[in-house]
Amino acid sequence: MKTVQDIMTKNVKVCAPHDSVAAAAKIMRDINCGTVPVCEGKKVVGMITDRDIVLNVVADGKDSNSVHCHDCMTKDVITCSPNTDIHECSRMMSDHQIRRIPVVENGEIVGICAIGDLAKVNIFINEAGDALSQISEPTHLQH
Repeated sequence: MKTVQDIMTKNVKVCAPHDSVAAAAKIMRDINCGTVPVCEGKKVVGMITDRDIVLNVVADGKDSNSVHCHDCMTKDVITCSPNTDIHECSRMMSDHQIRRIPVVENGEIVGICAIGDLAKVNIFINEAGDALSQISEPTHLQH
């Protein structure tokens, strides 16, 4: 049985709630990723995405240097433990329509598991693909 700790990224770049969204965007650029965990110390308190920044800062004409991460981050973060089975992790991504899950142990971030990490484990390519197709399904908007 493979667990998340077998495939997760251990060296996770994070930002703090009071960091500017410009600082979060620079992390995203530097590590070529669209999501960064927001942490108080090592405790995950949110996730900020490139989409959060575009919709809540750029589209409103706000200054990315003066808007803080806590102003536009997602606060209800789905996490898993290092011992979570990778099948369960895939199901969590699909159920919650997310591509990355912070890995937390004893209340502290110890890694992050991305859908790409699941796809790298050959026997889980179909599962990762299923999760991605679920994540990528458009939501039906009411007019």
